[in-house]
Amino acid sequence: MKLKRSSGILLHITSLPGKFGIGDLGPEAHKFLDFLKRSGHKYWQILPLNPTDGIYHHSPYSSHSAFAGNPMLISPSLLEEDGYIDLEDFPAPSGLHEGKVVFDTVETYKHLLFEAAFSTFKSWKGVNPGYEEFLLNHASWLDNYCLYLALRHRYKNANWVEWPAALRDRNPAALEQAEEELRDTIEKEKFVQYLFFSQWGRLMKEAHNRGIKIFGDVPFYINHDSADCWTNPELFKLNEDKNPTHVSGVPPDMFSKTGQLWGTPVYDWEELERREYAWWIDRLRQNLLLFDVVRIDHFRAFAAYWEVPAGEKTAIHGKWKKTPGIDFFRVVKQHFPKMPFIAEDLGVLDEPVYELLDAYNFPGMKVLQFAFGDPNRGNPYIPYNHSFNSIIYTGTHDNNTTLGWYREAGKEVKEHVRDYLGRKISEEEIPEVFHRMALQSVGGIAIIPLQDIIGLGGEAIMNTPGSTKGNWSWRVRSSEIPMERSHKLFKLNELYGRVDLHEERS
Repeated sequence: MKLKRSSGILLHITSLPGKFGIGDLGPEAHKFLDFLKRSGHKYWQILPLNPTDGIYHHSPYSSHSAFAGNPMLISPSLLEEDGYIDLEDFPAPSGLHEGKVVFDTVETYKHLLFEAAFSTFKSWKGVNPGYEEFLLNHASWLDNYCLYLALRHRYKNANWVEWPAALRDRNPAALEQAEEELRDTIEKEKFVQYLFFSQWGRLMKEAHNRGIKIFGDVPFYINHDSADCWTNPELFKLNEDKNPTHVSGVPPDMFSKTGQLWGTPVYDWEELERREYAWWIDRLRQNLLLFDVVRIDHFRAFAAYWEVPAGEKTAIHGKWKKTPGIDFFRVVKQHFPKMPFIAEDLGVLDEPVYELLDAYNFPGMKVLQFAFGDPNRGNPYIPYNHSFNSIIYTGTHDNNTTLGWYREAGKEVKEHVRDYLGRKISEEEIPEVFHRMALQSVGGIAIIPLQDIIGLGGEAIMNTPGSTKGNWSWRVRSSEIPMERSHKLFKLNELYGRVDLHEERS
C-alpha cells in the first residue's frame, strides 16, 4: 500500500450515537462522514464488522463468521425509510443507554424489527433484482452460514460438534433435509444479511463521495464454533470428532507469566498451501468489498504462531510453529496487486517478522502511548524513530484513552513526557498534545481515537485485554462530537501537512 500524508479517526460503528441503543449504519454514521470531511480527515477506521455474540462478550474479534455482517449494525431508521417497518409500531425499549451499549436489550429489539421487515419483504410481489444479485454474488459463504445459524438455533446454541454426527460431518443427505425443514429460517437470515450489505454499501458510497476511505480490520484467527470451521474443518487442526488438537495463544512475557490462551483452533497451513490459500484469498476479497484498507490483526502469526496443545490450562507449554508467510503473500499479491493492507506489528517481534514486513513493504503501526518511560533510544514508538511507511496512533482500541493512560502513568513516564516536550504539562492538555504529536510525525497516516480528540478519560475505554467486563460497549454522545471544532481540526491537519493544499472545506 502506498501511503499519502493524511489523517483519520478511529471510532467503531457501535460507538456512534443514536436512539436505538447501539451505533448503526443510519443517519448518525452519515453525519460522522460529514464531520470527517469538514475536519480534514481522509480515513475512518473501524473494527471488524462480523457478527458478535454474547457468549464472547460481543467482541468483534470473536465471530461465528469471517464473511457475514453484524445484524446489530442495521439501522432501524433506514429500515423505515425503505418501507420495511413503521417505527411507530416498534418504540425503542426502556433500559437503553445513551453512552453505553446494552447488548441483550438491543439484540432482542433488533430481532423484532428483522422479523417484521422480513414479513413485509415476503408480502411484496415480484422479483427483487438487488436481492437476487446479492444471493448470487455471496452464495459461496452465505448458504452455509445461514444453514449454520438455523441449525445452531435448532440445537439451542450448541457448538456444531455437539450436533447429530450426520450434520456435524456435513453428510449431504442430512444437509439437504435440514435445508428443507429450516427453509424459512434460512431465508430470513439471508434477508438480514442482504439488509446489512445494502446499508453498508450506501454508507461506503457516501464516504467515497466525500473523499473518505474506510479503514477496516481482519482478525487472524477464527472461532471453532463458526460456520467457517464447520464448513472447512480440513483447514484447521482438528481430531476425528472435529475438536481442536491445538489452539492459539501467545507465550509468557513480561506482562503475563503464563502467556495468553486464546483457545481458537489453529490453521493447518500445509493444507491451506496445497489449496493455494483459497479460503484466505476469499476472506480478504470479502473484506475488500467492505473496506478500502485492511489492517491485518496479529500480523506476526504470518511468520510464526504460538501453538498450544488442546486441553492445556495456560499457554506455557506451547511452541512456535512457522507459517509460510512469504509464499502466502506472494499469492495474495497476485490477487490484490495494490496490497491495500496494514500490518498490526505491535509487541515483541523477531527477524522473520521484519523480513516479512520488508518483503512486501507493509506499513506498520506506531503507538505514542508506548513511546514514553522507556530509556532505550531504539524504542520504535518514540517519534524520532518513526518512518513514513507507518500509521501513527495516540492509542488503539486496546489501550486506555490518552488522558486515562496519563492519569495512571508512573512518575518516570510523566517525567519523560515533560522532558520530551520541554515543559510542564497538565492532565487536561495531554490529549491535544499527543494529537499534535501524532500529526507532526513523519508517519504517513495519523489515526486518532475520537476519545482523544474530545479529551475523554478512562471511562471511555473501548477494550481492556484480558478482561471480559464492560468491553466494546462505549458510545459517544451526540453532543460530544465536536462539530463546532471541525474548523480548528481542519486547520491542525492543514498545519501539519495532512490536507491537500488545493482542498477546500465543504
